[in-house]
Order: sequence, then structure tokens, then C-alpha cells
Amino acid sequence: MWKQFLNNYFIFTRKERRGTIIIVTLILFFALVPFLYSMVIPQNQYNYSDYKNEIARLNSTKNDSVKDKMYARNFDDQFNDDHSLSEEKKYAVTKTETFYFDPNTASQDDWKRLGIREKTIHTIQNYISKGGKFYKPEDIKKIWGLSPNDAQRLIPYVSIKNTNKKYTFEKAEYPASKSFSAKSTLLIDINVADTTALISLPGIGSKLAQRIIAFRNKLGGFYSVDQVAETYLLPDSTFQKIKPRLVIGSNPVKQININTASVDEMKAQPYLRYNIANAIYQYRQQHGNFKSVEEIRKIMLVTEEIFNKIQPYLTVQ
Repeated sequence: MWKQFLNNYFIFTRKERRGTIIIVTLILFFALVPFLYSMVIPQNQYNYSDYKNEIARLNSTKNDSVKDKMYARNFDDQFNDDHSLSEEKKYAVTKTETFYFDPNTASQDDWKRLGIREKTIHTIQNYISKGGKFYKPEDIKKIWGLSPNDAQRLIPYVSIKNTNKKYTFEKAEYPASKSFSAKSTLLIDINVADTTALISLPGIGSKLAQRIIAFRNKLGGFYSVDQVAETYLLPDSTFQKIKPRLVIGSNPVKQININTASVDEMKAQPYLRYNIANAIYQYRQQHGNFKSVEEIRKIMLVTEEIFNKIQPYLTVQ
């Protein structure tokens, strides 16, 4: 009985034995392949000490970079909407001197000796080159980029010579039966007026005063009182109230030489913008220098309305 049982389970036919041998051979072959591979094909030897040294060097470089960033200062975004510096900002400590100076005539070297940053110095020089003036020591607080601490430090040393800040004051003539205060009839030259003078006008607050001055600086000066009405967010009702008190003085507007100006210089003028500035530049490149400002009428983008608005700000000399 047991013999019959064993014969049934452990006796294979020739076909079964052949299949079993092939399967066992394949199993042994795949089991030995990794060992045979390492014996037949030489493996590359790696120096792990070099790898560790490289990792250590990269970590050291990263730490140095982090330290450098901790001392870096980015002043481009330090200003709030009112152009004042945030009190939370830290300023790099630089070697400074203190001496009496006139901000209207101080040179770049003088500002550097006073400890003022290059970017702020450029802003001051640009302001003065456009006809800006400082009339009292406290005016330096308005300098874009000058920290409150630096302003307070420098104010005691500001010595301003007499400046010709003039406004035209005229008294309107009214019938004798009517009386008006002298203040209500003062006329203001809008090409030299500062925020204090503009705030004295009815309906003009500090924000509108700053916008009027900013628009004036971008234009290069007003040649007509009506241009003030184009100030951003200035209500027409407010403009009509202040219009009788506005005058244009003898100060000439800043002109752009269309024969030498670049596209960037021309597009900064609010009445030109990029498309017209680029058209003027391309026309000049193709046809040579302009002989007169009138020639820009030949450019299709320059309409009659645009030409009349921009003509006072252009020159060919």
C-alpha cells in the first residue's frame, strides 16, 4: 500500500523529469547571476571621503550665503503710500560727518560725507535739476529715501541761503459794498507752488497737492492753468473753485530735444507715452533729424489734439 502511494507521487515520467531539471537549472542560474556578474565585470571603486568633503564644502558655502543675506539691505520697497520710510526698517551703519551745508548747492561728495545713500543722492540731484528748491531745513524730511533718523540728524546743520520763492499776489477789485479777506484773493503760481501753498486752496488736501506737484514734475511744468484739471482724481468741481486763483509765472517748461532723446526719455512725458515716443524715434532713424517740431505732424499717430498738447514740451535744439 505504501509502495503504491510512493509510486504515485514520486515516480516521474521522462517528460516530467526533463521539465523539472530545466526549472531547477534556471532557478540556480538566476540565483548565481549577481555573483557571476561581480566576478566577470569589474566594479568601479568610489572614494566616499571625497563625497563627504564635497558635502561639507557645499554646507559651508550655504552657511556663508545665509550670513551675507542677513546683512543685505533692500531699500527699494521701504516706502509706504505717503512716501515715508517704515520705522521697522533697519539702516546700514556708515561712517558719517556733520557740517553746515546748503541742500540746494551741496555736491554729491558733500551728501556722501553726510552719510546719505547713492540712490537718495541721485533723487536729490534730480529734484534740484528740475528746478526744485529747499526753502527751510524741515523740507529735507520730504526727500524720497531719506530716513527720519537721518533727517533729524541733519536738520540742525542745514543752512539755506535766500531763495527766490515768489508767488504772485493780487487783490481782486470788488464793489465797495462787498468785503473779502485778503487770503481768499491770493493768486498762486502753479509752477513753483509747494504743497503748503496748494493746501491753502479750497478743496485741496495733502494728497491732491502731492498729485498736482507729481503731475507737474512729470510734465516738466504747466503752460496752461487748464492742465491742472488733468490731475489724477481731482474733481472738476474742485478745479473750478481753485481755477481763478491759479496763474502761470515766467518759469519756462522743461523741453525734450526730439533729435537726441531716447524712447525712454520721451515716453516719460505723459502726453507722449511709448507708442508715440517710439514712432518719433523710428521716424528720426529713417528720415534724419527734425528741422522743426512741426515735422512730427507727419507721423500718423500724432493727431492735432496730441500735437497741440505736446508742442510746448518739444524742441529740436
